[in-house]
Amino acid sequence: MEYRLHTPLAQQEILRLRAGDRVLLTGTVYTARDAAHQRLIACLDQGAPLPFPLSDSVIYYAGPTPEAPDQVIGSAGPTTSGRMDSYTPRLLEQGLRVMIGKGDRSPAVRESIRRWGAVYLAAPGGAGALLAACVENVRLICWEDLGCEAIRELQVRDMPLLVAIDSEGQDLYTEGPAAYLSHRDEK
Repeated sequence: MEYRLHTPLAQQEILRLRAGDRVLLTGTVYTARDAAHQRLIACLDQGAPLPFPLSDSVIYYAGPTPEAPDQVIGSAGPTTSGRMDSYTPRLLEQGLRVMIGKGDRSPAVRESIRRWGAVYLAAPGGAGALLAACVENVRLICWEDLGCEAIRELQVRDMPLLVAIDSEGQDLYTEGPAAYLSHRDEK
């Protein structure tokens, strides 16, 4: 199936998505990588306010490059999501509902996705220019000292994504290769 979704996503929209579905996402997405995740967790540990509303938000694991004079943003491809795995269950517990990145996730993250009714969307690796073309506006939110890893608010239109792990815990990264091998062996 293919879905056109707009943020913020209602819980029923997330629950209907299945691993392998295609998504064109429009709306607000926040960039955050390793260092920003570490600071988000420190805010939670200290009881400090978070720099953006985490509840029902979308975090894109990306560190965009600087934009050229005629661009809104530079290359904006996904980074490997596994680097955020140690932080993700805590953020899901706080209301994060959608993550965008590339690569598989740990068993603990898959279980947290299922437990909290979230979804993990895969962005095409190596397609930073294509993904940047979906970004209509960028605003620095916080932690400018982190450079490309600072948290930014992106306004995206029709960002092409694939449901990699759905809210039931179905995982395209594990089930896809198994289904392929099973089908291949039947021939």
